[in-house]
Amino acid sequence: MNIARLAHFGFLTLPDYSMIAVSSAIEALRMANRCAGRTIYSWSVHALNDTPVPASNGMAIGPTTALGRAAPDLLFVCGGVDVRSVVGKPHLAALRRLARQGVPLGALCTGTFALAEAGLLDGYRCAVHWEDAASMRDAFPAIELVNELFVLDRNRLTCTGGIGPLDMMLHLIEAKLGRVIAEHVAVTFILDRIRPSGERQPIAAGDRVSPDQPVLARAMGMIESRLDEPGLPATIADELGISLRQLQRLFRAHLDETPAGFIKSLRLQRAQAMLQARDLPVTAVAMACGFGSSAYFASAYRAHFGYSPRAERQLRAIAAASPRAAALS
Repeated sequence: MNIARLAHFGFLTLPDYSMIAVSSAIEALRMANRCAGRTIYSWSVHALNDTPVPASNGMAIGPTTALGRAAPDLLFVCGGVDVRSVVGKPHLAALRRLARQGVPLGALCTGTFALAEAGLLDGYRCAVHWEDAASMRDAFPAIELVNELFVLDRNRLTCTGGIGPLDMMLHLIEAKLGRVIAEHVAVTFILDRIRPSGERQPIAAGDRVSPDQPVLARAMGMIESRLDEPGLPATIADELGISLRQLQRLFRAHLDETPAGFIKSLRLQRAQAMLQARDLPVTAVAMACGFGSSAYFASAYRAHFGYSPRAERQLRAIAAASPRAAALS
């Protein structure tokens, strides 16, 4: 699938879908048209019939078109709370029919469940809101669920909920219209940065593990409170009375990452917050966040966020200046 050619997006709204996920995606397209100065993108909202479907907040988006009357360049299945109870045979049949017709399919929030239930994600990497990740791994062993904001795998484009779809759309906008337009959209929406597809969902430690994993929850809490200490994995494993190998297995089995990867991600998030809020030298931030050298810190920061630590403050300055300039114009 050539994402640079995508211009019309359809949104299949399941009952109790997440309004913020759908509106974030649509608003990104609207703003891209505005920033480009011409109509590049269009969109349509779909259901099994012409009746608008209520979201989880009780509101609905209209106009709504019956699914199948016109095929968009890509159709997103939009889910929300209790998605398993609202996906019926008519939804599954419609999605399978569109797949046979060669329509690229995607999902927002828990809409990934509908595609998986229809058998349309077997052998694909995909993303889903973190609340449903564990149960979906158990129910659909043939798909590869990853803890990332959004995932493009061939003709499937899946995304987490909340404002994750906004990041995904900015990625599509950049592919079609270039980085300048994508950053213009991001700054207009007062975004600090454009998050890349591989970035993990920002989840609180207590929410990332099930209650039957108290050792893992304790390990995560200990890490978060002692990020500046060196050699954390081995130290924490020793304090928990388990081997380092056991700790690594826990992280891989339940978080799909290593203890070292978890620590590195948290350190980078803390570093970003410090760079945004305080006028400290980059070297001081690196040391405060547990990085052994400023060179390694800069390399890790660029790999994680897509730009250097020094560029962080420049991006913040641009974001702060743009709304003020708009207000004065």
